[in-house]
Amino acid sequence: MASEETPLLQDTTPLLASEEAQDNHASVYERFTPVQKRAIVSHATFSGLTTLFVSGSFIPSIPQIALELGSTGAIISLAVSLSVFATCFGGLFWASYSAYYGRKPVYLLSSLVLCAGSIGVAAAQSVPQLMAFRLFQALGSASGLANSMGVISDIYSLEVRGTATGIFYAGVLIGPAIAPVIGGLISEAWSWRTMQAAIFFSSVIFFMVTLLLLPETIHPGKSGAEKAQTKGFVFLNPLKSLTLIRSPLILLITVAGTMNLISDFFLVTPVAFTVAKKYNISNQAVIGALLIPDGLGSMVGAPITGYLSDRIVARRRKARGGVWVPEDRLRGLHFSSFFLIPASLLIAGWATTYVDGPFGLSINLFCLFINGFGVDSVFTTISAYGVDILHDRSAEVTAGMMAYRGTVVSLALTGLLPSIETIGLLPTYAITAGFSWVGATIVLCVIWYGDRLRAYVDIGFSTVENN
Repeated sequence: MASEETPLLQDTTPLLASEEAQDNHASVYERFTPVQKRAIVSHATFSGLTTLFVSGSFIPSIPQIALELGSTGAIISLAVSLSVFATCFGGLFWASYSAYYGRKPVYLLSSLVLCAGSIGVAAAQSVPQLMAFRLFQALGSASGLANSMGVISDIYSLEVRGTATGIFYAGVLIGPAIAPVIGGLISEAWSWRTMQAAIFFSSVIFFMVTLLLLPETIHPGKSGAEKAQTKGFVFLNPLKSLTLIRSPLILLITVAGTMNLISDFFLVTPVAFTVAKKYNISNQAVIGALLIPDGLGSMVGAPITGYLSDRIVARRRKARGGVWVPEDRLRGLHFSSFFLIPASLLIAGWATTYVDGPFGLSINLFCLFINGFGVDSVFTTISAYGVDILHDRSAEVTAGMMAYRGTVVSLALTGLLPSIETIGLLPTYAITAGFSWVGATIVLCVIWYGDRLRAYVDIGFSTVENN
């Protein structure tokens, strides 16, 4: 009878690799020295951070852009929604080619697209031009998360992958906190075009570093081109990554991650209309600075939880005599998912509604920190778990989950301000806390029934040998 202790995949799959297979498995992760690995992770983190800077640094400039181009804030705000969708579905495109041609070619091509889009946005003289180049810019930045997760899965083995993923996201997720502040300051001091030019120059530097210094990380013989023994360009279906969602397991962990991610967006996105309005803060740079605690919480939570998940995987695997159960990685999420995330929402809603003065502001800032810590604890661990169970398709599963999350979060955000205006902030956050509890319950079900869910639809789940 299947249980949560049942190892991965079908009964016909060997549970443990042979000694020779284990040696080969270890050697593929020893191709790079620890120093090289840290350099590669830093490079990948910069790419992921750029993705969030492209979106976050644009937001404070919306009033200035609208005034200069003779438009309205509502119209220019469409560029933000456009970039969210372009980033999500652009990730699917880059992930497909990352698995086929390797990580380095995708970094090179996507950074060129980002350069073209950024210089186009900086030079835009009309709203249609802005929208068109903004689309290119977002598409170019879209490889930053999916391709980078593929890189991390290439160079770090199962037992240390959670820590590496946590360090990666700790660097990446500072973006939502500092990008609006930096974008607002640069726009205030010079122009919104200056920020876009800065993104262009940083992308040029990234391209040159990638071209001259970055090694290809995908495992030898594992790329689609090597397996197919084909040369030249091959047209791939970028939507193929979405077919991974047909697995009940992938669908459930994606929904769980989305439910928790919504809570972070619901705290951060309306801060100018909630916290800033309550405590009479009008300076755009200061409003942007209110988001710093959320970014700090992310920076702290991601690496700590990633490290703990690695320790849980190693300890429980050793206790079973070497048998790997992937869901062990999820066992450290209960405190964040059941307590920290919903509590931060409820307390923030209460404080903003009823507590005046510096004390109320301090409570809100603390809740932003706790929410960032909790949400990115869940986000990082689920991301590492997705790579664990689909190692050979790591970039694709990351992109597929991103596309789903981005679509749902974007749609949910359209109802956020109307909900706050209609039923109030505290009831809105209470409902959001309920969603986070649903996500936590889903994670618990995956821990209990992961083996059955994997067996329901086989999409090529990993074994110890290929992980």
